Amino acid sequence: MTGSGMGVEAGAQAARSRALALLRIRSRAVAVALLPAAVAVVLLAGASTGHLVGPAWHAARWVVIPAAVLVLLAACAIALIVARARPAVSPTVPIAEESAPDLYRMVRDLADRLAVPAPSAIALTPDCDSWLEDRTHPAHGPPPSEDRDDELAGAHSLRRRGTAAPVLVIGSPFLWWMRVGELRAVLAPVVAGTGPSAHPDIAAARRFVRGLDAAVAVALTPGRCPLTRVVCAGVGRVARLLLRSCQEHAAQMERGVAAAASERAQAVDYGLRIVAQEQVGLAYAGWDRLLTRVALPAWRMGRWPSRLDAGVVAALTELSRRDRLAEGFASRLGERPACDLLEEPGTVDEAASLLAARLFHGGPAAPGPDWSPVSWDEYPDEIVDRKWRTDAARLHRVLDTLGVTRTTDPAAPTVDGPTLARILDHLSTPRREAQTEATAKAEAEARAQTHDDSDNGDNSHDSDVSDDPPPNNPRSAALAAGITAELAREGATDTPAERTTPATALWDDAALPLFPLQPPRTARELLADHVTAMVCCAAMDTAGASPGLDWLDGPSLIVNGERATDLSPRVLSLVEDGDAAPLRIWLRESGIRPEKPVRLV
Repeated sequence: MTGSGMGVEAGAQAARSRALALLRIRSRAVAVALLPAAVAVVLLAGASTGHLVGPAWHAARWVVIPAAVLVLLAACAIALIVARARPAVSPTVPIAEESAPDLYRMVRDLADRLAVPAPSAIALTPDCDSWLEDRTHPAHGPPPSEDRDDELAGAHSLRRRGTAAPVLVIGSPFLWWMRVGELRAVLAPVVAGTGPSAHPDIAAARRFVRGLDAAVAVALTPGRCPLTRVVCAGVGRVARLLLRSCQEHAAQMERGVAAAASERAQAVDYGLRIVAQEQVGLAYAGWDRLLTRVALPAWRMGRWPSRLDAGVVAALTELSRRDRLAEGFASRLGERPACDLLEEPGTVDEAASLLAARLFHGGPAAPGPDWSPVSWDEYPDEIVDRKWRTDAARLHRVLDTLGVTRTTDPAAPTVDGPTLARILDHLSTPRREAQTEATAKAEAEARAQTHDDSDNGDNSHDSDVSDDPPPNNPRSAALAAGITAELAREGATDTPAERTTPATALWDDAALPLFPLQPPRTARELLADHVTAMVCCAAMDTAGASPGLDWLDGPSLIVNGERATDLSPRVLSLVEDGDAAPLRIWLRESGIRPEKPVRLV
């Protein structure tokens, strides 16, 4: 194995040539900054030797020397900011060697087989990806301490930081879903990248580009005094100019490094890597579904699932049971999972789950009274049941604001508590229900007549038509607008997420979440969710139904021991068309009594 791990692959040679091009750009920038000073030195030397004398040369010296001093000061300021600016670093969960000796042993063995330097440390990210990350900058770690020798925790000198290998970042879902052999095959091309990364020219070129990128970020930092803003604006303009000059070379250099790493890794577990790549795509699908359908409702309730990675296994196992394309994947579960390489996988899973909540939802950095973990066993009662009853209570509060009575029948007895019948009576249109219960021919004639009536009716709302057509049910539109306003008021009173300080954070969390999972829900979606929540509350309180957790679809209603899968289209029929007949039929068949009051929070 060579000292740098730089092989003779074509990609490595191409990467080195691009790195030299980047270093030439740096050298030219330094030459431009030194050119006025060189001219000033020549003028001063000419005056001292009696060659460059006279009024013209004297005036030139008065012009060039101050300009050279200003250019040198500006160049020194730019170089200082580029050198000291903290490059961006990915938020991760560091894994110490004592907490995962088998994982470190596997990675080092893989590096030996590839004849490249081993990564200096290992970290996990709550995402389905893996990469190498350079964290040799002094700002990327705490001050060195005598009782810690972990390279990720701190170095004992700047020289050691400059020569440390990059950190291996592994997607945490991979550790729980993949088997040990599959993980080794997937990590082989990533670990092979430490070879080109250790080459001095490539390492220097990367430091130069990262410094420029960090300098641009420093220039864009708000809240500075006017003088500092002027200085930072100039630094940012120069850094952006240099970055544009480096853009093509840097991209080609990274492509060359990736090509060299892939070529070197072909000799290690190549056949298994083809199979493992299928698991990468499957893990990504399961992780995305778990976050958007299962974790996001809990985050919105102020709770964070503490075993997201373990949930990925359950979600993908459920997918393999439902989808014929995923058949055979569950049989892999008999092999040793990669999470067995960790000494305490539960603790690591909890840390990764908390980081996922912070990145994808913007939650606090640490647990607290309003941000507590929840286990999967507690999820149905702590999240699903509470979510439904909270949404149902909000729905009835909005109805009270709109002045909707609890019953539309004056002869009916007075009901003290909130009922589902109130929702059905308010949103349903009798004409639509009659059309649903009529024969097919009569239904078609009634719809045609309704269409004709709408063409000849009142057009007073034409001015409200926009790119998003209004709902067919005007009552639904008013109720949806009320729910949206109520949620906005509740969101305005929420406590902002606790932010970390620059001394404790390796990454800027000023704009959380960094990776929002979903766009804001529309008013129609919010109304449908709230009506569904009210239906589920009525089912639990009057028909003995129970809240459940579906690993692929999130909160689910269990009626008579089975998951209710046909509720959504019936709710949409009520919300969008004012047709309550399909929902009333489903309620009657399920034994749910909408006239009975339900318990809310």
